[in-house]
Amino acid sequence: METEAGGSQGEIAGPAGGSGAPPVDTATIDRRRWVTAAALGGLAGAALTPGATLGAATAPEGRRAAGDSEARLAALERQLAALRLETERAQARGEIENVFNRYQFLHTAFRDPEIITELWVKKGTPGISAQYTNTGTYTTWDSVMAYHRNRPNPVGKLLVHINASPVIEIAADGASAKGLWIMSGVESGLTTLEHARNAPEAFFEPGLVDGKKVWAHWVQCRYGIDLLKQDGQWRIWHFRCVEISRAPFSQNWIAFAATLQANQATQKFHNDLAYFGDDGKPVFMPPVDGPPKSLARPYQINQPTQLEPPLPKPFRTFSETFEY
Repeated sequence: METEAGGSQGEIAGPAGGSGAPPVDTATIDRRRWVTAAALGGLAGAALTPGATLGAATAPEGRRAAGDSEARLAALERQLAALRLETERAQARGEIENVFNRYQFLHTAFRDPEIITELWVKKGTPGISAQYTNTGTYTTWDSVMAYHRNRPNPVGKLLVHINASPVIEIAADGASAKGLWIMSGVESGLTTLEHARNAPEAFFEPGLVDGKKVWAHWVQCRYGIDLLKQDGQWRIWHFRCVEISRAPFSQNWIAFAATLQANQATQKFHNDLAYFGDDGKPVFMPPVDGPPKSLARPYQINQPTQLEPPLPKPFRTFSETFEY
């Protein structure tokens, strides 16, 4: 912010032609700079007090004052930029938690059209994917939405999914994010005797209610989600669901895991099942587009526990991290 000198005698030239404003002493300008710098935070070792004499400031001191002022302004700009970034990241974390919480509320209310239009990335977004089991992955917008499209809301069906333990990482460039959640809940409903014949007996409770078989399960899952920011909104881009354990209400999860391991037909039914539809009819997952990104096992009686999918870690841009 230094002013160009207009002469070697401590004067600044007036307008062209020489008949302008009276000369201004450069010491006056330097003193003004000193006052400005003091007003912005004070010079090192200097303070303005009533009656203080400004005339002692020399031109070199004034230039140092201006330099200090510029340095402080630059530091403030850096601090503001860092605070703005932290604020945006904190806001993004809350928005991302809301996206997945909305997903569970809408999912358990069977309001899948809203999931499609409000929470998933737009049709045509490159790289979309979803994996629900070890069978394989859906890698087109249409095949991903096939799970949601026409999903019914059967009479007597109840789902309660509670999200917990979110670990969320937002890319330094602010364009993408990753989140891992644990879900715990119940899934339950009624199945007509006709449809129950097409499902393993191990899935049902003893006895009948209203002449129908009852399925009532405790269930725990992990969800790994990648999100993109589109038009200022966070949207689901990659979706990974891994079941941790499941058990009928009248049976513990260890005994049920042993049943699944001992009966390959029951295990295959479990892996391929999408949901119980109207009247409890088993509906199976659509054909996959490609192989699974990774394999995961629910709890097994003869295997150690695995953390799958993995925890997200800080990253600068999505090309530096993995896909859920």
